[in-house]
Amino acid sequence: MRRTDRARLANLRLVSQNLVASTLSSPADAAFSMLATQAQDLSSAQWALAVRSPGSTIADVDRAFNDGSIVRSWPFRGTLHVTPAADLGWMLALTRDRTLRGATTRHTGLGLDDQIFSRAADVVRSSLQGGGRLSRAALLAELDASGIATDHQRGGHIIWYLAHTGLICFGPMETSGQAVVLTDEWVPEPRQLSPDEALTELAVRYFSSHGPATLRDLLWWSKILVPEARGAIEKAGDRLRQIVIDNTVYYLAADQTAEAVAPGLLLLPGFDEYLLGYTDRDAVLPPQHSARIVPGSNGIFLPMVVSSGQVVGTWRRTVRRASVDTAATTFEPMTPTSAARYRKAAQGYARYLGLNLGEATIADS
Repeated sequence: MRRTDRARLANLRLVSQNLVASTLSSPADAAFSMLATQAQDLSSAQWALAVRSPGSTIADVDRAFNDGSIVRSWPFRGTLHVTPAADLGWMLALTRDRTLRGATTRHTGLGLDDQIFSRAADVVRSSLQGGGRLSRAALLAELDASGIATDHQRGGHIIWYLAHTGLICFGPMETSGQAVVLTDEWVPEPRQLSPDEALTELAVRYFSSHGPATLRDLLWWSKILVPEARGAIEKAGDRLRQIVIDNTVYYLAADQTAEAVAPGLLLLPGFDEYLLGYTDRDAVLPPQHSARIVPGSNGIFLPMVVSSGQVVGTWRRTVRRASVDTAATTFEPMTPTSAARYRKAAQGYARYLGLNLGEATIADS
């Protein structure tokens, strides 16, 4: 792909992902805008929402969890995501049956079957009904006490299964972590969409938040079927538009026209949708540096330094009592201008945590 094509895709995606020129005012707005934000690492997901809603703090993100605006569950690819609470149900319904069937062999190997899942559901429902909330560890203890063994990864798979069926989700924040709650109690007014409406909603909001993106991107990200995806794009009508770059068709929101953005530097979390949300990531990450972001191609995405739309390195944090240090490692030496932008971004991250910025170091390798 030519450099100009890579820059065009990156610039458009920065805008669609609300990473530049964002007018979003809250983490809940960011969660809705992004449709679903990958969240197996909760702290990364919290920052992903805040960086897209300028001025938001970690306390603001936690408040959105606590007031029921957003939840965390497994709506797509069998992977944890943050979603708007009201949207969780229709998202789960899109691929739930196929996802659960795909896990049958693994569940059988763990000695888990329909009877055990049914017993577990009864125990969990009894433990949480009436507004109850339990940590993951406490919920597993309840299952063990009821004679349902949770060792050897059984407990995690039971929670995963019950979340896919819509019984439970991760809701409010507690001192011990995010609490498990009954979905129908925590989300009393879920959006009701027909299957066709849900597929169209998925396509419109995925391409609006990730565009320009391809049909293949949508299929990988959501795991819906090809006929479903094609039909959804067709039903989206004039809400989406196409562009062709390097002989590839991309979709994006019809009203998105921004092509150029001011140069800037971002500190994005690990697993961020800006990189993870696509099958082909070459537009923002040169292939020769891919292993630096996903070491060993093991599915773990490191926090990224993004400059003018391109991933240029990784970064890490060290949280102290009253301050946070950041350390960036870049693929190439930073210019003085980029170094100043890095420090500004680090200060923004410190403000998000409610801490002072300590050291903000840069190394290249």
